Amino acid sequence: MLRSCGSVCIGYSGGVDSVFLARVAADALGAERVLAVTGRSAAYPAVQLEQARECARRFGIPHLEIWTDELSDPNYAANPTNRCYFCKTELWGRLQALAAERGLAVVLDGSNADDVADFRPGMQAAREHGVRSPLLEVGLTKAEIRALSRRLGLPTWDQPASPCLSSRLPYGLAVTPERLQQVERAEEALRALGFREFRVRHHGDAARLELAPGELARAAAAAPEIATRVASAGFTSVLLDVEGYRRGALNEALGMIQLAGTGAGRPQAAGRLLARAGLARTRVRAAGHALDIAAVAAPASALDTLAGLAPALRALGFRFIALELTGAARKPRHDGARVAHAAAGA
Repeated sequence: MLRSCGSVCIGYSGGVDSVFLARVAADALGAERVLAVTGRSAAYPAVQLEQARECARRFGIPHLEIWTDELSDPNYAANPTNRCYFCKTELWGRLQALAAERGLAVVLDGSNADDVADFRPGMQAAREHGVRSPLLEVGLTKAEIRALSRRLGLPTWDQPASPCLSSRLPYGLAVTPERLQQVERAEEALRALGFREFRVRHHGDAARLELAPGELARAAAAAPEIATRVASAGFTSVLLDVEGYRRGALNEALGMIQLAGTGAGRPQAAGRLLARAGLARTRVRAAGHALDIAAVAAPASALDTLAGLAPALRALGFRFIALELTGAARKPRHDGARVAHAAAGA
């Protein structure tokens, strides 16, 4: 399929899929007929750029960096559910023009067969700009791409997925350079502590941390250090999601029925629920800019119990359930957060 393209311009993020695609395209067509292009902006993680540069250098893939300006588009900055469509419209428009200027026949992206099952508005922009997805066209899944990448000696074969920083902001919370910088600084702090697969979700004054399930206990045990480092990025409270990292967590909210038209959770009812579950002497508050996080001040040993109670807490209007890592719940609040104690009759 690649040979039939003749020459290609590849949207190259430095992730698992685009590095694999760039490598096999260079093998199939010759490096002189391939150009890997990275679109840089405040939403593109610096750690990802380093990976993109290193892989291009190591495997002799021609690489070009361009600056994109999606943040100046009010449709993108408003952070609607189809935010990615506006970002990719900017990117693919730039790459199509660049390909025409360089005499490259086809623009490619690294979409794979698993992506069609996820919510991907950016794929519509790719179709509108005539971008082809060879990995998707031949039916390669992410697992297969990782296996083939390992066989080719690509360092990205086991690299965790790393979408843009804007994906850390809940839909409706405006995308700003300042918020993106907060997220990036907080994620660098977690990386420095040895965590590998995670997301820092920005909820206004609160940072909700999603870590790989196998690392939740370690994170809870290291709560003071994590809270200090993440808070230094500009967050008032630091919350550990009790269910851990899962792909597309912010998309979970798309199908939820919002209670009383607000989406805000009910901490007093949550407090009674926790008390009945044996978690007395704990505090629960509605946290985040949308008051949709059940932030529970409880010992680290309560992690599994809280995860088991997640469905019941969601029925009370909460979208996310988290363990409080900071002492924010004990401080006077001025953001409308509501607090309840988990005690009989609370």
